[in-house]
Amino acid sequence: MAKFNDIDERYEHFMRIALEQAEIAYRIGEVPVGAVIVKGDEVVSTAFNRREIGKNALYHAELDAIDKACEILGGWRLWQCELYVTLEPCPMCTGAVINARIPKVIFGAYDKKAGSCGSIINLFEYPYNHKAEIIGGVLEAECSELLTSFFRELRAKLKNRQHKIPNYT
Repeated sequence: MAKFNDIDERYEHFMRIALEQAEIAYRIGEVPVGAVIVKGDEVVSTAFNRREIGKNALYHAELDAIDKACEILGGWRLWQCELYVTLEPCPMCTGAVINARIPKVIFGAYDKKAGSCGSIINLFEYPYNHKAEIIGGVLEAECSELLTSFFRELRAKLKNRQHKIPNYT
């Protein structure tokens, strides 16, 4: 897995679009993850997490972006596309990348709990029929801070709610 060290304006440009999608998720109470599918220099699709509002475990930003791109491009093979996502993909989303034949995954924050592009496991190292290039850590601080802020606020809300509930025991 390549580590993002040098400034690459292209990576930053598309990651900022993914961050905008993550901010939408944040505002509606979803875990703030955003994704963008790019073909050449054109954005094909964008998406953000919708698991809570959709009440569906499959509504990850990456899966939604891949689904939209397949529909827009008229096929399931996205071999000319790149995936930009603000958080390292989980096993399910990494599997979708493999199945869609996406050749490059660029992500922001590393996910030490579920990351499947190197943090816990790198599914692209296994003998599947497709391997993607991975670039991690693009705008990592911004992507991480959005997630940290979201979970900090969520914990505070939950703690506040617990204090407001009377204890009758």
